[in-house]
Amino acid sequence: MDYFLYRDGILHAEDVSVPEIAAQVGTPFYVYSAATLRRHFQLFTDALSWGPHLVCYAMKANSNQAILKLMGDMGAGMDVVSGGEYRRARAAGVPGERIVFSGVGKTREEMRLALEGGVRQFNVESEPELRTLSEVALAMGTTAPVTIRVNPDVDARTHAKIATGKSENKFGIPISRASEVYAEAAALPGLQVIGIDVHIGSQLTELEPFELAYRKVADLTARLRAEGHQISRLDLGGGLGIPYERSNQAPPLPTEYGQMVRDTLGHLDCEIEIEPGRLIAGNAGLMISQVIYVKEGEDRQFVILDGAMNDLIRPAMYDAYHDIVAVNEPAPGTPQATYDIVGPVCESGDTFARGRAMPPLSAGDLVAFRSAGAYGAVMASEYNSRPLIPEVLVDKDQFAVIRQRPTFDEMINRDTIPPWL
Repeated sequence: MDYFLYRDGILHAEDVSVPEIAAQVGTPFYVYSAATLRRHFQLFTDALSWGPHLVCYAMKANSNQAILKLMGDMGAGMDVVSGGEYRRARAAGVPGERIVFSGVGKTREEMRLALEGGVRQFNVESEPELRTLSEVALAMGTTAPVTIRVNPDVDARTHAKIATGKSENKFGIPISRASEVYAEAAALPGLQVIGIDVHIGSQLTELEPFELAYRKVADLTARLRAEGHQISRLDLGGGLGIPYERSNQAPPLPTEYGQMVRDTLGHLDCEIEIEPGRLIAGNAGLMISQVIYVKEGEDRQFVILDGAMNDLIRPAMYDAYHDIVAVNEPAPGTPQATYDIVGPVCESGDTFARGRAMPPLSAGDLVAFRSAGAYGAVMASEYNSRPLIPEVLVDKDQFAVIRQRPTFDEMINRDTIPPWL
């Protein structure tokens, strides 16, 4: 559920009309609903209310400071995967004890940053990382809390580029070697082993892959405890999908996911951490774009928008589907036209949809890309020297620009011409 609805024939973000925002901000832009973000976070924390838990928002989905502040004020932890994300979380007021540091390539500098500023745990992904973290913590005279990410070799049945739990993926250590790696971690100075970490992928639309992975984690927990390790925390990652195509069957609800976690792991008396990103932010955001031209091709019509692949790269990168709707609601029974919907970037890959049925569109019309709140703005670039587009947050009847569109001068002045040219 989201809070983007038509009122009197005009698409609204909560109580604010989209054309009103467009008139003040210009297109294209992202708009997020605070009510949707709050609702989705609360669904997850309610789903795990049967035991001790922490919902750590995976901020790689959308790391705008306003979003982080909103989440942090609700009690969310943060899952960060870089020193930059750690700094963002701290700048938004999230305390270190609610920050989980993930990622396969943590540097010594990033380790020091988190140990100095406070960290809930490091999710360690390899033996070399274990040894490096031990050296850094020892040199600082402190102890680093760690979980070790295990790779359960489970097919998440998702897009190959966002699957992370199979043996050929770069993430984690093979679960078959967990005993020896945990033994090494326990013997290294400066480390405190507190739990197990697992994450099998993103945009999962069924529970079975999660259940297969979590049952392996349950067996591993029992084995590691028998070997003398204190396993008190299970970090289960994120990955629950959202319905990009509203005509398709909806993915499982957080309540169903929470019950499955309880059924598979509840008997272990561990604190549960989960790291949702897409399900919290995805349907909480739209990208709004304006039609520049409608072009007649040889055998098709092209709708050329002012938004492009540099603003929303998911369709070009993953062949991802987004519902695209007219901001002005078509009257019932309006005949549909068929369009290829494209952007102005000089790449054939700058295509959002092919053969998409839409109400007739004309230059100047506004369209909205649904489910664009996750992996939209954070993956944007300035390709073709196009400025990053603004982000807007709506809360009931008020809205604010939470990231400005840079000027062309600001973009150009970031470059430096050497004195010999």
